[in-house]
Amino acid sequence: MKTFVITGGGTGGHLAIAKALAEALKAQGDEAVFIGSTSGQDRMWFENGSEFVQTHFLPTTGVVNKKGAAKLLALGRVLRAAFQARRIIRRHDACGVISVGGFSAAPASFAALLLGRPLFIHEQNAVTGRLNRLLKPRARLFFSSYDPDSPVRSYPVNRTVAETAHRRTSVSTVIFLGGSQGARAINDFAIATAPMLQARGIRIIHQCGERDFERVEAAYREAGIAAELYAFTRDLPELLRRSDLAVSRAGASTLWELAANALPALFVPYPHAAGDHQYHNAKFLADAGAGWLVRERELTPERLESVLDTGVEEASGRLLRMDRSDGAAEMVQMMKKEC
Repeated sequence: MKTFVITGGGTGGHLAIAKALAEALKAQGDEAVFIGSTSGQDRMWFENGSEFVQTHFLPTTGVVNKKGAAKLLALGRVLRAAFQARRIIRRHDACGVISVGGFSAAPASFAALLLGRPLFIHEQNAVTGRLNRLLKPRARLFFSSYDPDSPVRSYPVNRTVAETAHRRTSVSTVIFLGGSQGARAINDFAIATAPMLQARGIRIIHQCGERDFERVEAAYREAGIAAELYAFTRDLPELLRRSDLAVSRAGASTLWELAANALPALFVPYPHAAGDHQYHNAKFLADAGAGWLVRERELTPERLESVLDTGVEEASGRLLRMDRSDGAAEMVQMMKKEC
């Protein structure tokens, strides 16, 4: 049995990868320890989770978007947390550290290098993040579904999503997904298009985010629309199974879960994402004819109607023909050989 430290997070996309890798390690008889941050969503995901034998949350924040004294303060926190992470790695005698990206990953990643333990990196986006660009030359293995040189191209997704994959031939249910925090632009678009969808007999599932739940709920109620509305849910695999088309942000984990389920999507990238990475994530599938891509400023009801009228069968079929192997299991097997 081997023990790995999994580190990173801040957002649901990074944490979904951490969860998939922890489950793959557990399935292969190994153990995972999580090192994240007291900021972001790390605690919400894993403080009481069963995927890890132990979890640690260190007081760090992002560095990239800060300036002056705030940046120096953030760097100081990362440095102190790196020494804490080094002690944790030693205590668990971890054979390697797996970074899934995000600001939470910095302390344990640096600690791995200080200790001479193998560092493994998974880059979730088509545009490599700054921390991963910095650490890539020192990593033992670097994984990316977008990189033709990656030793594993399959994305580490929740396997229950792939198990319910099926070909969509028509649209009876549309699901709106704004990411783990919700997206006001997608919420407004869902409300605006709901009468058209109802007139066509199309059901609506909508994950709107906790901050916007009451407003969106009131809007549907006033319009007399019987939408299936969620602030946040861990039952996303079941919601995807019941859907025929998604209108979604293009965070990497959501994008690849939709692909694994063969659920076509009209992707609306978050316009302020670092390096415009959500646009490039979605473009990867759109260029393959496996989805559609529209900028937020160009999102109109007519664009959605054109997708409905075009039909989803061909896009769903293309998604079914993509590599559907278990990326998390493959990554774990390769990393174990390096330890």
